[in-house]
Amino acid sequence: MKLKSDLTINGKAFRKGESAPMLFIYPFFLVHMGMFGLSGFLMAYAGSGTPLLFLYLHGGIAIFVYLVFYLAIFGRDEVKWMLINAGLGLMGIWLEIETILGWFGKQLSDFSPWVHVTPFLYYILYTFLLRQMLLDLAGARERPGRKRLVETLYVLGSLLVYGALWLAK
Repeated sequence: MKLKSDLTINGKAFRKGESAPMLFIYPFFLVHMGMFGLSGFLMAYAGSGTPLLFLYLHGGIAIFVYLVFYLAIFGRDEVKWMLINAGLGLMGIWLEIETILGWFGKQLSDFSPWVHVTPFLYYILYTFLLRQMLLDLAGARERPGRKRLVETLYVLGSLLVYGALWLAK
């Protein structure tokens, strides 16, 4: 994968168009975003009464930083796909978070709609990263036919998971 703009990682400068260090980028962001996303999820839904302003500051700053990195690493067209993915997955996001909360005897309606903003945005960012990883693992980024196949399988797989969760309710 070629970087879409200049980026410095651990003091090493990478120029626009150079290959990105995938073995660093994906594990780092999957773990880092997983930790921040989990902490935001717990603050939003654990019943601790976390003030909404703190929840937005904690999640909002991190989400903004992730978006800046996403634009630098993946480019505008791929971030556009993240928004398409978000539109496609809104029902899925709702169903999956509702399912997770159900494990703890809670539901989305137990919380103000404003509490859901941060966990939903983390979910969008995380699923975007998963799609990017699938494109790279399949070697599909520079191969249009393979890219269409991976994207089609990604959409169908997402709909299958969401449909199964919906039917299980």
